[in-house]
Amino acid sequence: MQLNGGLQTVNRPALDRTNPENPIETGAAAISSSTLSRRSFLMCAASAGIAGDILHAARRSAASPELDTPRAQDDALFTAEARFYQKLPNKRIKCKLCPRECTVGDRERGYCGVRENRSGVYYTLVHSRVCAAHVDPVEKKPLFHYLPGSLAFSLATAGCNVNCKFCQNWDISQARPEQVPAEYIPPKRVAELAAQWHCPSIAYTYSEPVVFSEFLMDAADAGHEAGIRSIVVSNGYIQDDALRAAYGKMDAVKIDLKAFSDSYYQKVVTGQLKPVLDTLVALRKMGKWTEIVYLVVPTLNDGDGEIGGLARWVKQNLGTDVPLHFTQFHPDYLLKNLPITPVPTLERAREIARAEGLHFVYIGNVPGHPAENTYCPRCQRVLVERVGFEIRQMLILKGACPYCKETIPGMWHA
Repeated sequence: MQLNGGLQTVNRPALDRTNPENPIETGAAAISSSTLSRRSFLMCAASAGIAGDILHAARRSAASPELDTPRAQDDALFTAEARFYQKLPNKRIKCKLCPRECTVGDRERGYCGVRENRSGVYYTLVHSRVCAAHVDPVEKKPLFHYLPGSLAFSLATAGCNVNCKFCQNWDISQARPEQVPAEYIPPKRVAELAAQWHCPSIAYTYSEPVVFSEFLMDAADAGHEAGIRSIVVSNGYIQDDALRAAYGKMDAVKIDLKAFSDSYYQKVVTGQLKPVLDTLVALRKMGKWTEIVYLVVPTLNDGDGEIGGLARWVKQNLGTDVPLHFTQFHPDYLLKNLPITPVPTLERAREIARAEGLHFVYIGNVPGHPAENTYCPRCQRVLVERVGFEIRQMLILKGACPYCKETIPGMWHA
């Protein structure tokens, strides 16, 4: 595919814009990027009582006068040298960010479409190039054992290093940076906006944070200086050195484990399973609070054997206390021929995982289901009651069950 100036992408599928609806995460009230002007970007307030214009707040900041000038649309403003690559002869480079290890010639881009080789120097084109920003409940990520009831200032840039056929955010994840309206919001301003909107954490989400790791790292540093945590919602498809450098700065991580089958990863995700499993093991060793989401797709990854194998692997490699969310599939993007996941299928998956010994197994995208709640693994009483993204009751005291004193792993209070 030819881009402006004759630049070429490498092994990247063409952008599909046939879907008129472009949700930003399941259940969000979002605006299609095709309806936006060049001077605006996606914004919504996803919890009751949260309202306002994040973009307007960013523009009026004296710390970010660039937002009121044409310079905000200058691509050079979003360009910074990449941190994870190897130089090769003849101005070629090898990307060392994700397991693809794209070898990229001069004036070409890697698979993700957001990194470009310019005369043997590799650049990210999405540093501070925010195409989506929302104030979300942390439960929407979903993180159920991390600051429940709190808000996360959530942001994204364009791009992804896989191409999931079911992606609900395909309009930004499968786009090149120049195809998506965006605004310049540098790391310090990200932290300021999180504080302004009373968010104790910044969440890197919606598209794939792996591909904007440099921005993520700088924003996390700025957030930590301001006393604001960072959480990442990721596919986990990242090399070990980049993982330790980028996600080492995170306070919590949610990994989308797409399936427990390499063939599924190859056919449906255009990736590989093993690097994601390696990421989960590495995060465990790094001591990062981690939760796992498994999107249950009817007929493709919902077999009892696969679910059982997944649960056994989690128990053996990560322990029994890692929260595992089985989430309901909704047809979208390139996978519209399958039905919504039946609730009994999700319930069966949960039963299998619990039978294997996992303590905290949830059902997602089914608001009001009892499996949204957190139960004490010893006395089985409800400790956190949820309905959708809303916390109705939170009984955990000092990290323990108030009834039987069983320790409940997680970050329950700021």
